[in-house]
Amino acid sequence: MQQQKRQPELVEGNLPVFVFPTELIFYADDQSTHKQVLTLYNPYEFALKFKVLCTSPNKYAVVDAAGAVKPQCCVDIVIRHKDVRASHFGVIDKFRLQVSEQSQRKALGRKEVIAMLLPSAKEQQHKERGGKKVQGASSRKCLL
Repeated sequence: MQQQKRQPELVEGNLPVFVFPTELIFYADDQSTHKQVLTLYNPYEFALKFKVLCTSPNKYAVVDAAGAVKPQCCVDIVIRHKDVRASHFGVIDKFRLQVSEQSQRKALGRKEVIAMLLPSAKEQQHKERGGKKVQGASSRKCLL
């Protein structure tokens, strides 16, 4: 009798989602920060589908808001802030990345990434001198 190799049953919503960075800080006076990249990693042995949702879709453009990630690969998701104005300074928006198995509809995992528009990078660094520096788009880490 031959044993079948079975993949473990994944519980809805419990799959860890690996995305970097975990926050996006946009600066009104620095146009180079108006376009940032989220990297979604798939360390698993199976392909994932993903979808990016946002609490303020009118403020942002998400390039490839849905797609697939091959096993043990990653994808870059470009996010552009397209509504830079003073009334949005300090407002926290959220992006939710939902992942599911390629052949399934139910979400296996999700991760939220916060986004905020600040008036000036220089002003923010001055406020945080000696404290924790806010992570910008240019710093990258590898989770794998």
